Amino acid sequence: MTPDILFFFSVLAAAVVLFASSWLRSDVVALLVIVALIVGDILPVAQAVAGFGDSVVVLIAGLFVVGEGLVQTGVAVQVGAWLTRMAGTSEMRLLVLLMLMVAALGAFMSSTGVVAIFIPVVLGIALRLGRDPGQLMMPLAFAALLSGPLTLIATPPNLMVNDALRTAGLQPFGFFDITPIGLLAAVAGILYMATIGKHLLPTRPLQIGAGRRQTLEELSARYSLADQLHRLYLPGNSSLASQTVAQAELRTRYGVTIIGITRGGRVAESLQPALADTELRTDDTLYVVSPPVAAEQVCRAEGLIALDVADEQIQELRNELGIAEVMLPPDSELIGRTLRQAAFRTHHGLSVLGIRRGDHPLSGNLIEEKLAFGDILLVAGAWKRIGLLQSDSRDFLVLNLPAELSDIAPARRQAPAALLILLAMVVVMTFSLLPNTAAVLLAALAMGLFRCLRLDDAYRSINWPSLVVIAGMLPLAKALEQTGGVALMADGLVSGLGPLGPLALLAGVFVLAALVGLFISNTATAVLMAPVAIAAAQQIGVSPYPFAMTVAIAASAAFATPVSSPVNTLVMTPGNYRFNDFVRVGTPLILLMLIITVLVVPWLFPL
Repeated sequence: MTPDILFFFSVLAAAVVLFASSWLRSDVVALLVIVALIVGDILPVAQAVAGFGDSVVVLIAGLFVVGEGLVQTGVAVQVGAWLTRMAGTSEMRLLVLLMLMVAALGAFMSSTGVVAIFIPVVLGIALRLGRDPGQLMMPLAFAALLSGPLTLIATPPNLMVNDALRTAGLQPFGFFDITPIGLLAAVAGILYMATIGKHLLPTRPLQIGAGRRQTLEELSARYSLADQLHRLYLPGNSSLASQTVAQAELRTRYGVTIIGITRGGRVAESLQPALADTELRTDDTLYVVSPPVAAEQVCRAEGLIALDVADEQIQELRNELGIAEVMLPPDSELIGRTLRQAAFRTHHGLSVLGIRRGDHPLSGNLIEEKLAFGDILLVAGAWKRIGLLQSDSRDFLVLNLPAELSDIAPARRQAPAALLILLAMVVVMTFSLLPNTAAVLLAALAMGLFRCLRLDDAYRSINWPSLVVIAGMLPLAKALEQTGGVALMADGLVSGLGPLGPLALLAGVFVLAALVGLFISNTATAVLMAPVAIAAAQQIGVSPYPFAMTVAIAASAAFATPVSSPVNTLVMTPGNYRFNDFVRVGTPLILLMLIITVLVVPWLFPL
């Protein structure tokens, strides 16, 4: 064993200790590894820092941007809402559905990309259900890894193994040759996580501060507005047709506040906030807030027709309109004025739904109520207006913005464009029309071009610490090869297990590949181990195909450390995981994959 090999394994051991102990941030450890490889003269500077220019790092950064585009347009929230709705109150059903969806998508696109896109979805689900994100983030990552053996293009290690077969002068695997073993592994992995694995996941209490935002329902309840939302249809014979909201004076005459209007368009109906100059038209549907008696009175007097309010309409209303609490400071120009005089809707584009004075909400028609210092107003309007409230500190101070504000998609109307961009990216990657990195970068640029997100949001969406960890660990594969560590492991493998027969050697290849994969990326593991496995099989005179397939499966079984695969690294921070969490949950799953591989691979690919 040469001094270079000893130095390399010493650096590797130190990195593992630092990762496992959490004494330093993971990105700092990755940078220290780069420095050690340079100082120890293991790699020249250019090769040691080459990870920062690696196409994988650029691809992941682009996928963060694509994922943010899906968040900003509301696609991610809708997927999360569908998962939550389908799962109901069952945590097991939610976990299984999430893993099935991620594995299915990962079979045809980058598993790293799927995880980058689903991280905000899972965070939204956890927030909505009040659960620890750590209960879902690791299953998300493991589902992406389990998708690796489903198709040839599902993960880069499969392509690396195929390339090794070509280099050895052998026929490469076909697109679905790996699928039978992949399906069995995926089913077994999901069943493991739904039964044993979920009990091994860390259970850390949610850190909910005293300043937690209240929900829309909680804010409404403070003003006794429960059951005061009504949906009224405006027929052609109504006297309100062709009047503006201000001219209709429904608040003054009946105590009825219009907050939104649904109107038919060229393609579909759209919901818009009710501004002072908004014209009421025939066939409009009005969303109003008022006591039931006032709603019945305005229907009789103005010829409106009351409609039922379904859950779908309430969700649509939440997507477009929000509420907030604001307080009048001592120098507010609104003090001493009535709501009519303040013309709140005209000046601020918001409707006042209620007033709290002291500990109790005021009752009755508030239009002539004079505002006083310390009054707290509940206002409603477009989410954009709600979000801008904090910039106006002269007339009022924002006390409470609803929790749902963080889930609102500012570019919701661009959701079709975002879905088309995602679909185009998947098609291009599936059929290799462009290199994966180019496809992702084009998709990220298209998200900006079609206004799915702003440039500032694009930069903010990138998880820079995760990228530093990935870039810092990539040079380890090159260092392992240059120091002679690969040859050393291959010789030990053949001499130690070869005499025990091909099955023992097959199991040894899996274990060695899994061990190497604990410390370097699964792609690098496939690059290093595929030639070794093929050569070992040829040396003992058996078919190299089961050995090559074993490397592909072992490379995807990178469950036991957060640095084994980029997908593990991506979920470490949002899941609030420690190094040992992956060891505890992932090690039994690796052993399960080993058993399946040794039993099934020789049957599908005879030795």
